[in-house]
Amino acid sequence: MIEIKNLSKEFQTADGTVEALKDVNLTIGDGEIYGIIGMSGAGKSTLVRCINMLERPTEGQVLIDGQDIGALSTAELRKARREITMIFQGFNLLMQRTCLKNICFPLELAGVNKTEARKRAMELLEIVGLPDKANAYPAQLSGGQQQRIAIARALATEPKVLLCDEATSALDPKTTHAILELIRDINRRLGISVIIITHQMSVVEEICSRVAILDEGRVVEEGLVSEIFSSPKSKAAKRLVFPEGADEILLETRGERRIRVVFSGAVASREPLIAKMAMEEKIAASILGASTRSIGDKAYGNMLLGITGDDDTVRRAIDYLRSIPDVLVEEVTDHV
Repeated sequence: MIEIKNLSKEFQTADGTVEALKDVNLTIGDGEIYGIIGMSGAGKSTLVRCINMLERPTEGQVLIDGQDIGALSTAELRKARREITMIFQGFNLLMQRTCLKNICFPLELAGVNKTEARKRAMELLEIVGLPDKANAYPAQLSGGQQQRIAIARALATEPKVLLCDEATSALDPKTTHAILELIRDINRRLGISVIIITHQMSVVEEICSRVAILDEGRVVEEGLVSEIFSSPKSKAAKRLVFPEGADEILLETRGERRIRVVFSGAVASREPLIAKMAMEEKIAASILGASTRSIGDKAYGNMLLGITGDDDTVRRAIDYLRSIPDVLVEEVTDHV
C-alpha cells in the first residue's frame, strides 16, 4: 500500500516561493491501477517524483507498506527505488546500447551477474512482446516499441510499484491503446501497483480503477473513475471530463431537461442508442453535445441529451439508458 500524507512541495525561484503541491493525501492499494490527472502545471510530475524521492517534499510523508521512504538513508533509498520504478514520455533509453543491454542495465547496477541478467532480460522481452528485438538498437524501433523496452527495463528489478509519467503522451491513439493493454496485462500477471500520471482523461478512463484530480497542487476530487465520470463535482474535474464545455448549454429557456450519459466500456451497438430509445420508448431526445469513441467493441466518452417532456418522460429515459451495462446516467441541473 502507498500512503501519501500531508505532502507539500515548495520551490524557490527568482520570483519567490512556488507551491507546487499543497497538503496532498492519497491512499493507493496493492495491485491497483491508479490515475493522477490534471492540466499542465497542476503538480502531477512533481507528485510522482516525490513518491520515489527524486524530489524531496517540503512537508509530509510517503509510506510504502508502512515504511517512510523519506526517512531512509541514501543506500536504503537506492535499494527501495528498485521496487519503485518509472517510465517516462521520452522513453529515456540508452541509445548506444542494444535493447537487451538496456534491460540488463538496472540489473548490472544491482550487482546481478551477466548470465542471470541476460536470462531475466530475455524473459521480459517475451512479456512485452519483443523477443526478436534483443540485438536491435532503440533508434531502429518505433515509439511504441521503445516504450515497450522501457517498460521491460522498469520491470527488471521486480518492482512492487510502476510509476508512469505521461508514458503514452508521445504516442498515437492506436499505440497508446496497445501500451495501456500491456500495462494492464502486467498488472494482472505480476500484481504490480501502477500509478498513471497523465493529462488525458481517455487514458484514465481506459485503464484506471480510481483517480485523483489535481489542480494547482491540490487534490480537488478523488474516487472511482466511474463515479467521477458520471458526476464530477469540482470545476477541474468537469473541465477534464467535459472538455468541450457541453454542460454550459442553457436549456431551461427552451423547456428542455438535460441528461448526461457516460459510456464507460459499454458494448458498442450498430443501432444508434438514441434512435432505439425513440422507437422503443417513444421518447425523442436531441443530442446537444457528444465526445465518444470506440476502442475495439467498447464505447467510451460522454453525451449530453435534451429531452422535452414531463417528469415521467425524463424518468423513463433515465431508466432506459441505465438498463444498458456500463452506461452511467444522471440529470444535469447545474452548470460547469
